[in-house]
Amino acid sequence: MKLLKDTTLHGRWYDDACGTAFGLELIGERWSLLVVRELMLGPRRFSDLRASLPSISAKVLTERLAGLEANGLLRRTTLAALASVQVYELTQWGYAAEPLLQELGRWAAMSSGHDPLLPLSPVSLMLSLRTMFDPEKAVGLEARIGFIVAGEEFLVETAEGRLPVRRGSSDLGEAVFIAPAAPVLAALLYADVSVEELELDAGLEIRGDRGLAQRFAAMFELPPKLA
Repeated sequence: MKLLKDTTLHGRWYDDACGTAFGLELIGERWSLLVVRELMLGPRRFSDLRASLPSISAKVLTERLAGLEANGLLRRTTLAALASVQVYELTQWGYAAEPLLQELGRWAAMSSGHDPLLPLSPVSLMLSLRTMFDPEKAVGLEARIGFIVAGEEFLVETAEGRLPVRRGSSDLGEAVFIAPAAPVLAALLYADVSVEELELDAGLEIRGDRGLAQRFAAMFELPPKLA
């Protein structure tokens, strides 16, 4: 009886049937999971990905995109409004990786070595909202909050303990946070830096309902440190 299957594809690195091992084969290479992260809020151009991941080379990004496409996590397509512009977008299976990103981020934040003020992309910041959101602090709140982060626009809605995030339409927010870079807002949300200090020294701007904006900012908290 032949007990072992051919692992030419499955088990390239680990030769292990564990789903965790197979998952690492798919997205365990350096930068792969961060590329998935940057596509989690919708399609991006190659240049957009380079801008969001400034330390990655064009060659490595090309290789990671090709690998993720070959493994079924993303596909190349063109924008409907700009048919000549090629973009990369996650497949349904690729989008299903968001809980993995959330749990990995929450777990890593339990380390005292985690620094929430290091550079991060606008998409990373917006995904962190869904990761660090405390639904109990949002009870009874239904609101639309806009974000303009380093020129990228997002709209966040709170309703029934959920926090959907989408690109664009920041002008629809009852309150709008504007920041020149994502770490400015991370300082407000996760490092207890005051709104006033960030407005004075870091270029933060709040438009619309200021009280609502501050209540919204209070709904996010990093997990307690375990190490």
